[in-house]
Amino acid sequence: MATVLRPDNAAQVRDAVAWAVSEETPFEVLGGGSKRDIGRPGNASHTLDLSTLRGITLYEAEELVLSAGPGTPIAEVNAALAERQQELAFEPPDYGPLLGQDEGAGTLGGVIAANLAGPRRIKSGAARDHFLGFEAVSGRGEAFKSGGRVVKNVTGYDLCKVMAGSWGTLGALTQVTVKVLPAAQKLRTVLVFGCDGAQATAAMTLALNTPYDVSAAAWLPDEIAVNSTTGYVRDSGGSVTAIRIEGPGPSVEYRCAALRKLLGGFGQTEELHGHNSANFWREVRDVRYFASGGDPRVVWKISVPPQAGASLAAGLCDELEGDAFLDWGGGLVWLATPATDGGHEAIRAAVALCGGHATVIRAPAELRAAIPVFQPLDPGLAQLSQRLKESFDPRRVLNPGRMQAGD
Repeated sequence: MATVLRPDNAAQVRDAVAWAVSEETPFEVLGGGSKRDIGRPGNASHTLDLSTLRGITLYEAEELVLSAGPGTPIAEVNAALAERQQELAFEPPDYGPLLGQDEGAGTLGGVIAANLAGPRRIKSGAARDHFLGFEAVSGRGEAFKSGGRVVKNVTGYDLCKVMAGSWGTLGALTQVTVKVLPAAQKLRTVLVFGCDGAQATAAMTLALNTPYDVSAAAWLPDEIAVNSTTGYVRDSGGSVTAIRIEGPGPSVEYRCAALRKLLGGFGQTEELHGHNSANFWREVRDVRYFASGGDPRVVWKISVPPQAGASLAAGLCDELEGDAFLDWGGGLVWLATPATDGGHEAIRAAVALCGGHATVIRAPAELRAAIPVFQPLDPGLAQLSQRLKESFDPRRVLNPGRMQAGD
């Protein structure tokens, strides 16, 4: 009979995993469960639920460091940081609504385990770049820790880089420490109307190569822009290219004016201020355009060189009758396709031509069991991945098979 174990502390996590090892029975490891449907369907007999390991245990605003249990909701972390005008600079997305779940269910441990980041990825990096240290229990049932409370920690191996993006297959986190940063005083977005994908990429590239410190750049074609809840975007009547500027008030005003002048040759420009700008980038971050309850399409997250994004998106939309928009200055393609097989062969072939990787973010369980959900590894990386798995979880008791069949 399947059971759900909810340990209250790190010692109980260690005991639970030790029991799983002794019984040779695997666990599905989760926190809030908001990303439970990303990855291959699990074949675990039991669930190790870390949601009760929650709460901020250390927050030193002056030192820009925060520690919390892995089950701590991102919303709780964001609220605590906002009181001190600080933030998680990697802008963790909330895929709950995209996956048919409630908004705000994501946890700090889940975001780190999945190595997720929002539109500010092009400036601030991914979650792993802000991951300072952790405590965890390996698949051997052994407690271990790595990193510290500062960025320049050079003792031993940097296991934070290994754990981030491992999707709970190498260890069950029991404590997470991250770097936080001051939040911007002002937020504005320059909009350019009417560009096709190639023109938008040129405009975003131009903006990103200026000294104006752009923190996000995205493009919505007209069929997606019309679904925005931001008035200027929804009512534009065409495509929208968006360039975000953040910082001190006078500086933001100057840089926005300079960008509007610079980008005026691409089309008519407009400007979103604080509330509307934040709403727009939240939509982009959380892929809300594909999150309506009746949308059954398979959703892919495709990372490619920025100059290849627009042409890859256009080709796949034509071939697979899908919709797509661009983030990360053209380097991230979000694609929704009605193809019954998810269009995986066409997508893998297109990615192979330009270099990059593609991940299925939303699909029925039977499809996720039939096709590679994560980008297939080349032989060298596959061998390294297997060696890591053997080191951390030789009995395959932590999320077996979630990332690749046979793991």
